[in-house]
Amino acid sequence: MKLEADLHIHTTASGHGYSTIKEIVESASEKGLKMVAITDHGLQMPGAPHWYHFTNMISLPRVMQGVEVLRGVEANILDMQGNIDLSERMLSDYMDIVLAGFHDSVGYTGTSIDDNTQAMIAAIKNPYVHVITHPGNPKYPVNVEKVVVAAKKYNKALEINNSSFTVRPGSYTFCNQFAKMAKKYKVLVCINSDAHICYNVGENTNALALAVQAGIRKEQILNSSTHKISEFLVYHKQQSQQFAKAQ
Repeated sequence: MKLEADLHIHTTASGHGYSTIKEIVESASEKGLKMVAITDHGLQMPGAPHWYHFTNMISLPRVMQGVEVLRGVEANILDMQGNIDLSERMLSDYMDIVLAGFHDSVGYTGTSIDDNTQAMIAAIKNPYVHVITHPGNPKYPVNVEKVVVAAKKYNKALEINNSSFTVRPGSYTFCNQFAKMAKKYKVLVCINSDAHICYNVGENTNALALAVQAGIRKEQILNSSTHKISEFLVYHKQQSQQFAKAQ
């Protein structure tokens, strides 16, 4: 199965990434990808870029070397209310796609499965969030079924993260649970590289194999089609605008 996009990629701006946007796009083009999302870490991550980085993404060409480039962020879940570390204005006016997940040393203080589940579901409810990153991270265990049901209700995507199998020991078991539950509830999944260097852009071998083994079909994978991604983002843009008007 060939996926058309990689929606979780970090650059040198993240502080622990090793490639520029130009290098990432060149690699994506060579590998036949049609779309990438540049999703550097949110402001609370140690080594994260200044907020200028995110607002200045308007200077990026929409298409580089034949590859569509989405302006995004991997934000940090900060609390059990689903708050993340970019302002609503930045999220609504500058970001095409918003990923959110748990990370160390960003201020999140939850300590239990119940805490983590509440926080992740609250982030799913956040109208500006599109994808929950590496929900199978064993350092932040959650009630998988409750999270999947919430993702279904709010039409959000849950990531199967290829890098988790090497950088987050013990992730396979939890990722497998998410994949099987996503299949059961027909929830959108997003299979991403979480690349921190250009050579790993589009690398999804382990995550894709897990998804296929769980019975997830191509039409259930958000980044199997750029058309599917575009429709998904337009829908959520409309939802967030309605939310903003109601405030």
